[in-house]
Amino acid sequence: MKKYIFVTGGVVSGLGKGITAASLGRLLKDRGIRVSAQKLDPYINVDPGTMSPYQHGEVYVTEDGAETDLDLGHYERFIDENLNKYSNLTTGKVYWNVLNKEREGQYLGSTVQVIPHITNEIKEFIYSAGKRSDAEVMITEIGGTVGDIESQPFLEAIRQISLEQGKENCLFIHVTLVPYLKSSGEHKSKPTQHSVKELQTMGISPDIIVMRSDEPIDKSIREKISLFCNVKPDCVIENMTLPVLYEAPIMLEKSGFSQIVLRELGINAGPCEMTEWKSMIERIKARTEYVKIAVVGKYVKLHDAYLSVAEALKHGGYENGCHINIKWVEAEDVTENSVKDIFKDIDGILVPGGFGDRGIEGKINAARYARENYIPYFGICLGMQIAVIEFARNILGIKDADSGEFNESCSHKVIDFMPDQSADIHKGGTMRLGAYPCVAAEGSIIEKAYGTKNISERHRHRYEFNNDYRKDFEEAGMKISGTSPDGRLVEAVEITKHPYYVGVQYHPEFKSRPNKAHPLFREFIKAAYENR
Repeated sequence: MKKYIFVTGGVVSGLGKGITAASLGRLLKDRGIRVSAQKLDPYINVDPGTMSPYQHGEVYVTEDGAETDLDLGHYERFIDENLNKYSNLTTGKVYWNVLNKEREGQYLGSTVQVIPHITNEIKEFIYSAGKRSDAEVMITEIGGTVGDIESQPFLEAIRQISLEQGKENCLFIHVTLVPYLKSSGEHKSKPTQHSVKELQTMGISPDIIVMRSDEPIDKSIREKISLFCNVKPDCVIENMTLPVLYEAPIMLEKSGFSQIVLRELGINAGPCEMTEWKSMIERIKARTEYVKIAVVGKYVKLHDAYLSVAEALKHGGYENGCHINIKWVEAEDVTENSVKDIFKDIDGILVPGGFGDRGIEGKINAARYARENYIPYFGICLGMQIAVIEFARNILGIKDADSGEFNESCSHKVIDFMPDQSADIHKGGTMRLGAYPCVAAEGSIIEKAYGTKNISERHRHRYEFNNDYRKDFEEAGMKISGTSPDGRLVEAVEITKHPYYVGVQYHPEFKSRPNKAHPLFREFIKAAYENR
């Protein structure tokens, strides 16, 4: 019998439900238990693929090409298991499925209602994720906060699952805020009490309460929450803000988090030694060097828009003994007059993915500055295309070189749709999503980084390198260092006479892990450190 753990949140959003769920997954995995995770999001978009990063942060892409919530990135980085399209469900997807079934007559003329039809669809999704995984424990995070109107069908669905599967096979974890009032010098438990009361009105009583706080919480507050919220004393667990995100599992385990979860679910498992994880934390704390990286983007006001990139940079730093100081650079601010001042103290420049033409000229200025001044450059997805456009304009002398995405009428589209692609693609659709194979050129920077020619990486883009210009680029010094197995699609470019100038069409940040940095990020940080 599978065991189901449901993680809810109260009082405010952004409390760290995702980190709590991911940390628990890591702890259980280290005890030898097979774990998988999923996120249920209450918004009505079918997926976050068309949402502005300012609205919801980055779009995380799974191996099978699902565009998902960024919390799945936390799950994969902590648990080190590849998730899939059954790992993220939205209200929009639920209603889409239900309405399609209604149109097809699958409900046999019934009046379609929230209960049972919407809740049944949610339950079917949760069960489907379990059936497609060999996981013994499914961890499901419910987005939003208790009390949100849009969250109610999800809460009702998980209440029904606890009845269907039996209380002994289901566990409810509630993450709440315990604020500290400086004026009175004490923590307040009332927000947690009210949040739990609201959850109980939905028919759910939490088994474990995780208290989110910036300051250590007094034992009397924990006892009060235990008494008023009807949970066992040791099931009230403190979750404090930490300087290093990846310390969260170790901190939670100090309260016996995983052992309590196993006890409540009736599971016997081995000890939680976390040898590899603790070794990683030691490496993180032992860093002595510093590297400053400029991330040039159009959504830099919200750092979550580039969350996986930022984490992958840190991972690269862990393996090189370096603290990573990120300078967030608004692409529109990078002009020919300002570029030198902006990058005067920078050790490496990274241009991440993105869509649309805003800030493109600033990114091109950044790529040129990195190339001409031998500053390590790493272009990801759009960042690779920027490197190609810059090289075409300033080395090949094609002054109007551009991408078909930004200038459909230009005469030299060095980035464009390939002949077998259709220009008639709707927003939210794309020709390339998810994992695709790539063959690295012999002797290239990327082959040396990976240690192999045959690799697989995740994609999220519409436009490609225009093959009509391949010969011109290679003769001028930009190497085509990675292609699809049939050689048709350019997946990576690099400039060999440069400390590190690499552009990749895929998104390596999605496969980086704190205990195993992605090879390209590891080598980028190494080059940035050596060329300070």
